[in-house]
Amino acid sequence: PPYEYHEGDKIVGIDMEIADAIASKLGVQIEIEDIAFDSVILEVTSGKADLGLAGITATEERKQSVDFSDSYTSSKQLIIVKDDSSIASGADLEGKTIGVQTGTTGDLMVGDIKDAKPERYAKGMDAVQALSQGKIDAVVIDSEVAKKFVEETSGLKVLDEAYAEENYAIAVQKGNKELLDAVNKALSELKADGTIDSIIAKYIKAE
Repeated sequence: PPYEYHEGDKIVGIDMEIADAIASKLGVQIEIEDIAFDSVILEVTSGKADLGLAGITATEERKQSVDFSDSYTSSKQLIIVKDDSSIASGADLEGKTIGVQTGTTGDLMVGDIKDAKPERYAKGMDAVQALSQGKIDAVVIDSEVAKKFVEETSGLKVLDEAYAEENYAIAVQKGNKELLDAVNKALSELKADGTIDSIIAKYIKAE
């Protein structure tokens, strides 16, 4: 949450609504496949999926494998710690055991922290539970996801300082210019008429 999550047997969230809005602009039906985050790019490169929407940051490394649409929203990576933790900023993560969701930008960034030990989890919530149980020292994860988890888990807090800023975009198979151009045109229209803003506002309340 809030990008994609299960509500009963339905998959809902910001990315799902944006995908629906793009599909209706393009006059196509959408079929949602729920897979592990670290497999999304692979599904797109192999042609199993036409689009990858999963709160994906358009990093230089990922651009080697796929083409990205224009950005549809920005986010931050934040640090979650226990209420009584001595960790007060990113500088305090040196030498610590840090939980991340496999394949996310948080996962990639933690690898650059001196002497840090990344603990990788398939789901962000698993990392947060491990933190709650004292198995790890901190979690680095997307800001809106972080806030949601901290709301639902007592004894945890999000540090004020952002660990990193990033832009989310839609992954398309490399070289598929026709689809990329169509997606960008749809995104541009959806931004202009306020659809994207209203979708995001529905899931993310202003501070």
